[in-house]
Amino acid sequence: MELLSADKEIVELVKNTNLKHVAIIMDGNRRWAKERMLPTMMGHKKGVESLKTITGACGDFNIKYLTLYAFSTENWNRKQEEVDFLMELLATTLKNELRELNENNVKMNYIGDLSRLNQNLQDILDNSMQVTKNNTGVHLNVAINYGARDEIVHAIKNIIKDGISEDKISPELVSSYLYTKNMPDPDLLIRTSGEQRISNYLLWQIAYSELYITNTYWPDFSKAEFIKAIQEFAKRQRRWGK
Repeated sequence: MELLSADKEIVELVKNTNLKHVAIIMDGNRRWAKERMLPTMMGHKKGVESLKTITGACGDFNIKYLTLYAFSTENWNRKQEEVDFLMELLATTLKNELRELNENNVKMNYIGDLSRLNQNLQDILDNSMQVTKNNTGVHLNVAINYGARDEIVHAIKNIIKDGISEDKISPELVSSYLYTKNMPDPDLLIRTSGEQRISNYLLWQIAYSELYITNTYWPDFSKAEFIKAIQEFAKRQRRWGK
């Protein structure tokens, strides 16, 4: 499909700024629903539409990696009804959208401790990775039962288990034990809904990421809003601590 001239400008921005990886904290589903006097679940459903939109936009703009915070290790503390709904929504969405994702050359991946998920959902996640494993477009990473502290502890345990000596331990080695070991660190971290915190997300990986916080709730986060974030990123001077 032919890109609009405005989209072509964003493609050039992405290329010129070397924007490879965008991570997003998808926040505001519940508040979006509450402000409209709708059930919480409607906010989550509407959020799936934004997920599809932004994944498609990454493909349009040649952004290779997109990592989305779908369910944290702390989210198990929500009401059981909401937790069950989120798990079912994830399963249903993947089953319904997998063909289109595959046709759009999207490669699926998941980060987090997936062992706590029910077996049916684990099988659905595995299937989506198998079906899309040879795709070369957007690498869509979905963080499920993910917590950055948990990830780092997991990495340390495996380093010890592998008997690696102290003198061999480096930032590069630690990175190689994280869930994100096969991808570059995020260049841009977006948080929707206006909250100004990291919420235990990719703490190691975002050491030098640019942060973009918008008051827009995730269900309202459109392609136009995404473009604003990219344009803001292009204005930043990344110094990498220098």
